[in-house]
Amino acid sequence: MKSEFIDSRGGHANTASMTTANKSIVQRALAGLIETGDVDALARFLSDDFVHHRPGSTTSTKVEWLAAVRDALVPLADMQVEIHQVLADGDHVVMYSRRRLPGAGPEIAVVDIWRIDDGLIAEAWEIIEPVAQVAANRTWWTPAQH
Repeated sequence: MKSEFIDSRGGHANTASMTTANKSIVQRALAGLIETGDVDALARFLSDDFVHHRPGSTTSTKVEWLAAVRDALVPLADMQVEIHQVLADGDHVVMYSRRRLPGAGPEIAVVDIWRIDDGLIAEAWEIIEPVAQVAANRTWWTPAQH
Protein backbone atom coordinates (compact mmCIF):
# COMPACT_ATOMS: atom_id res chain seq x y z
CA MET A 1 0.00 0.00 0.00
CA LYS A 2 1.40 3.40 -0.99
CA SER A 3 1.22 6.15 1.65
CA GLU A 4 -0.28 9.42 0.56
CA PHE A 5 -1.44 12.55 2.23
CA ILE A 6 -3.28 15.67 1.11
CA ASP A 7 -1.00 18.67 1.43
CA SER A 8 -2.07 22.13 2.57
CA ARG A 9 -2.82 23.14 -1.02
CA GLY A 10 -5.18 20.18 -1.52
CA GLY A 11 -2.81 18.18 -3.73
CA HIS A 12 -1.57 14.65 -3.20
CA ALA A 13 2.05 13.85 -2.51
CA ASN A 14 4.02 10.75 -1.69
CA THR A 15 4.82 10.62 2.03
CA ALA A 16 8.31 9.21 1.41
CA SER A 17 9.30 12.04 -0.93
CA MET A 18 7.82 14.65 1.44
CA THR A 19 9.72 13.09 4.36
CA THR A 20 13.01 13.23 2.45
CA ALA A 21 12.40 16.83 1.36
CA ASN A 22 11.49 17.94 4.89
CA LYS A 23 14.57 16.26 6.36
CA SER A 24 16.69 18.11 3.79
CA ILE A 25 15.08 21.46 4.74
CA VAL A 26 16.02 21.01 8.40
CA GLN A 27 19.53 19.79 7.60
CA ARG A 28 20.20 22.75 5.29
CA ALA A 29 18.75 25.24 7.78
CA LEU A 30 20.93 23.98 10.61
CA ALA A 31 24.09 23.41 8.58
CA GLY A 32 24.61 27.12 8.00
CA LEU A 33 23.93 27.96 11.61
CA ILE A 34 26.18 25.24 13.06
CA GLU A 35 29.03 25.67 10.58
CA THR A 36 29.10 29.45 10.21
CA GLY A 37 26.82 30.95 12.87
CA ASP A 38 24.74 32.58 10.12
CA VAL A 39 21.39 33.27 11.82
CA ASP A 40 20.06 35.05 8.72
CA ALA A 41 20.57 31.86 6.69
CA LEU A 42 18.47 30.01 9.28
CA ALA A 43 15.79 32.72 9.16
CA ARG A 44 15.15 32.06 5.46
CA PHE A 45 13.96 28.53 6.34
CA LEU A 46 11.39 29.70 8.93
CA SER A 47 7.80 30.61 8.12
CA ASP A 48 6.64 34.08 9.11
CA ASP A 49 4.32 32.57 11.73
CA PHE A 50 7.00 30.22 13.13
CA VAL A 51 6.58 29.26 16.80
CA HIS A 52 9.31 27.79 19.03
CA HIS A 53 8.14 25.74 22.02
CA ARG A 54 10.01 24.77 25.17
CA PRO A 55 8.79 22.58 28.01
CA GLY A 56 6.12 24.27 30.05
CA SER A 57 4.34 27.18 28.49
CA THR A 58 7.38 28.98 27.08
CA THR A 59 6.95 29.85 23.41
CA SER A 60 8.49 32.45 21.17
CA THR A 61 7.81 33.93 17.76
CA LYS A 62 10.19 33.86 14.82
CA VAL A 63 11.62 37.29 15.71
CA GLU A 64 11.97 36.43 19.42
CA TRP A 65 13.58 33.04 18.77
CA LEU A 66 16.05 34.37 16.19
CA ALA A 67 17.05 37.13 18.63
CA ALA A 68 17.66 34.50 21.32
CA VAL A 69 19.72 32.41 18.88
CA ARG A 70 21.80 35.49 17.97
CA ASP A 71 22.37 36.28 21.67
CA ALA A 72 23.40 32.68 22.38
CA LEU A 73 25.89 32.51 19.50
CA VAL A 74 28.37 34.90 21.06
CA PRO A 75 28.99 32.93 24.26
CA LEU A 76 28.47 29.60 22.46
CA ALA A 77 30.59 30.30 19.39
CA ASP A 78 32.92 27.41 20.23
CA MET A 79 30.19 24.93 21.12
CA GLN A 80 30.70 21.50 19.55
CA VAL A 81 27.59 19.93 18.05
CA GLU A 82 27.43 16.22 17.27
CA ILE A 83 24.27 15.25 15.41
CA HIS A 84 23.54 11.60 16.14
CA GLN A 85 20.14 11.10 14.51
CA VAL A 86 17.91 12.94 12.07
CA LEU A 87 14.63 11.12 11.57
CA ALA A 88 11.66 12.25 9.54
CA ASP A 89 8.07 11.16 9.14
CA GLY A 90 5.75 13.19 6.97
CA ASP A 91 5.82 16.84 8.02
CA HIS A 92 7.89 16.23 11.20
CA VAL A 93 11.67 15.96 11.52
CA VAL A 94 13.35 14.91 14.78
CA MET A 95 17.00 15.55 15.54
CA TYR A 96 18.98 14.17 18.47
CA SER A 97 22.29 15.86 19.18
CA ARG A 98 24.86 16.14 21.91
CA ARG A 99 26.50 19.47 22.45
CA ARG A 100 29.58 20.39 24.42
CA LEU A 101 29.61 23.91 25.71
CA PRO A 102 32.86 25.92 25.50
CA GLY A 103 35.34 25.88 28.35
CA ALA A 104 34.22 23.86 31.34
CA GLY A 105 30.56 24.04 30.36
CA PRO A 106 28.43 20.92 30.58
CA GLU A 107 27.67 18.45 27.84
CA ILE A 108 23.98 18.54 26.94
CA ALA A 109 21.67 16.18 25.08
CA VAL A 110 19.10 17.91 22.88
CA VAL A 111 16.02 16.68 21.05
CA ASP A 112 14.57 19.06 18.48
CA ILE A 113 11.29 18.39 16.72
CA TRP A 114 10.55 20.43 13.63
CA ARG A 115 7.23 20.70 11.77
CA ILE A 116 7.45 21.68 8.12
CA ASP A 117 4.61 23.42 6.30
CA ASP A 118 4.78 24.45 2.65
CA GLY A 119 8.56 24.04 2.49
CA LEU A 120 9.33 26.12 5.61
CA ILE A 121 9.84 25.30 9.27
CA ALA A 122 6.58 26.29 10.97
CA GLU A 123 7.12 25.00 14.51
CA ALA A 124 9.93 23.71 16.67
CA TRP A 125 10.04 21.97 20.03
CA GLU A 126 13.26 21.67 21.99
CA ILE A 127 14.17 19.59 25.02
CA ILE A 128 17.59 20.04 26.62
CA GLU A 129 19.08 17.86 29.34
CA PRO A 130 22.54 18.19 30.89
CA VAL A 131 24.17 14.78 30.43
CA ALA A 132 25.50 14.87 34.01
CA GLN A 133 21.90 14.95 35.30
CA VAL A 134 20.59 11.96 33.32
CA ALA A 135 20.69 9.54 36.27
CA ALA A 136 18.91 11.99 38.59
CA ASN A 137 16.22 12.69 36.00
CA ARG A 138 15.39 8.98 35.69
CA THR A 139 14.20 8.71 39.29
CA TRP A 140 10.61 9.62 38.44
CA TRP A 141 10.05 6.19 36.89
CA THR A 142 12.06 4.17 39.40
CA PRO A 143 9.78 2.32 41.85
CA ALA A 144 10.03 3.61 45.40
CA GLN A 145 11.99 1.32 47.74
CA HIS A 146 10.01 0.54 50.90
